[in-house]
Amino acid sequence: MGIQQNGREVDKWERFELMLKGPSGGNPFQEVQLSARFQYKNLIVEPEGFYDGDGTYRIRFMPDRTGVWRYVTRSNHSDLDGHSGEFVCVEPSSGNHGPVRVKDQYLFAYEDGTPYMPFGTTCYHWTHYNEQLEELTLQTLKGSPFNKVRMCLLPTQDMRPPLRLAFVGTNPEDIDKTRFNTDFFAHLEKRIDDLIQLGIEADLVLFHPYDKGYWGVDNMDAEADLFYLRYVIARLSAYRNVWWSLCNEYDFNKFKTVDDWDRLIQFVQHRDPYQHLRSIHNGTKMYKSSWLYDYSKPWITHQSIQHWDAELTTSWREATPKPIVIDEISYEGNSSRRWGNISGEEMTHRFWEAISRGGFVGHGESFIERETRAWISSGGKLYGESTERIAFLRKIMEEGPADWMKAWQLGTYGLLYFGHHQHAYKYVDLPENASYHIEIIDTWKMTITPVKGTFRGRSRVDLPGKSNIALRILKVSEANSAGGDQSEVN
Repeated sequence: MGIQQNGREVDKWERFELMLKGPSGGNPFQEVQLSARFQYKNLIVEPEGFYDGDGTYRIRFMPDRTGVWRYVTRSNHSDLDGHSGEFVCVEPSSGNHGPVRVKDQYLFAYEDGTPYMPFGTTCYHWTHYNEQLEELTLQTLKGSPFNKVRMCLLPTQDMRPPLRLAFVGTNPEDIDKTRFNTDFFAHLEKRIDDLIQLGIEADLVLFHPYDKGYWGVDNMDAEADLFYLRYVIARLSAYRNVWWSLCNEYDFNKFKTVDDWDRLIQFVQHRDPYQHLRSIHNGTKMYKSSWLYDYSKPWITHQSIQHWDAELTTSWREATPKPIVIDEISYEGNSSRRWGNISGEEMTHRFWEAISRGGFVGHGESFIERETRAWISSGGKLYGESTERIAFLRKIMEEGPADWMKAWQLGTYGLLYFGHHQHAYKYVDLPENASYHIEIIDTWKMTITPVKGTFRGRSRVDLPGKSNIALRILKVSEANSAGGDQSEVN
């Protein structure tokens, strides 16, 4: 077939999409193979295409180099094979920093180098119910500090009946796991795009253990698992804000072994042309026991942990040199479940505890009998007291160095947190050859109060004798950029 001049300009890290018409008979999801070879100079990327219903096929591609990209399609069907063309990739628009990557072992940054700190929240099925609730969720997120949302693709046994399923069918009796519901995915993609506009990463939970055989999605066989993953990757991997979470509480799924999860994660690694962040989330018998996945395995990019004790961040950091995200650390709320009723003050404390030790935390909220259902399940409104305190913490972290742990080792910046302790004073060991300003942070009242004078060497700092207090330590030459000598900052 001849060259098709597309005539499009595509921003770097945006999506180029090729639409083709082809066969609709039989089961195109299973029977038709489609991919494209995209080439920029000597670089070749080969994403798979997918069937989008009504004889429509699509191939999506996320370019990461500016200049001319050329492509040619490959298919086992003549109508789809041999289509060729080109497009021009141009510099990204404002706010487009590319996908998030791991940086310097323990940190994250966008592909253009802009630092990224995950301040995530959990909202498992916010895209499964109704437009009004989804729009309310987006408005809530817009006014929140959260820049990552953890969300599920597959239904659970106990959720309200969803409007759409990932597979064709409306109930457990007629669900067809050999065909995908293209309306479900089109709707999901719209919401992923909405998150992009808000600067929020979509941490997509691909499997879970909560179905208990009701829909038959937690006990699919190996072939069905790969069929599902292949389609999801083909449709969604070109969205720059996607993360892959292979499973929530993987060890609670009794139908799969660790070897099965290893195989599935490696499949995602091999099929994803853009190498989005990948992890898997462990279960825990809250306040009793927890078994973590071996996050040192090479196909894992970061640690996605469920645990109630943020103090363990130090040992996790020492054990595995990868970023730590405690994606579930209990939820602020009033649920009767043991994981869903900590106070806003306790949630705030756990955020500070983990970050002061070099990790990150995900938020969750589970208030019942409110105007909207529990946030962790369906989104809507946030009612808790921790959200504004997390916003305060995020502002403090973004004012400081991207690697605050290294800065402390270098003697340029420090963030010390005393948690539940109520010190009247503390001694701080500072370098002798530099001067420092010290600020007292009340993490609950959200105040920053400078301590008079400058400090060097071993220094006594008088404290208010209450819990949830932190110190910010600024080398004098860096002090003006992070608050200076103001008497109090709200």
